[in-house]
Amino acid sequence: MDVLTQDLGILLRVAAAMLFGGVVGFERELGRHTAGLRTHMMIAGAAALIVSLGDIVAQDFAREPYRELLRVDPLRLIEAVVAAVGFVGAGAILRAGGRDRVRGLTTASSLLMAAAIGIAAGLGNYLLAFGASLLGVTVLAVLRRLERKLDTRD
Repeated sequence: MDVLTQDLGILLRVAAAMLFGGVVGFERELGRHTAGLRTHMMIAGAAALIVSLGDIVAQDFAREPYRELLRVDPLRLIEAVVAAVGFVGAGAILRAGGRDRVRGLTTASSLLMAAAIGIAAGLGNYLLAFGASLLGVTVLAVLRRLERKLDTRD
């Protein structure tokens, strides 16, 4: 496979990840949460790009003289993405009002979901990425509806 074809394939994965992550981000945008469409798209796209770059790194180090010197572990890239999103998610979590009120946990969770969607797309598992984005937005919509019902009971 030549470099141009490989790069176009990676760009397709990144675009798919951004589209699917954007589905979750759009729902968050509608609720005017701190992390919305742009943030979810960027996290999903970055995750897909990082994981896809793992293929290139693995191919480069599979050649001589590196073959015997280095072992490439693609799971480390996934771990790095999850750790980075953990920092972003922590920034979305705030303590509001009193000591017992915490806001942003769902937003942080949706950012982790966007990263997982990006990882799936980055690995070329488009159906899994698409299905996860639909499941994620469905869960968020159901939670929003339940939240409204519980708020009206008070």
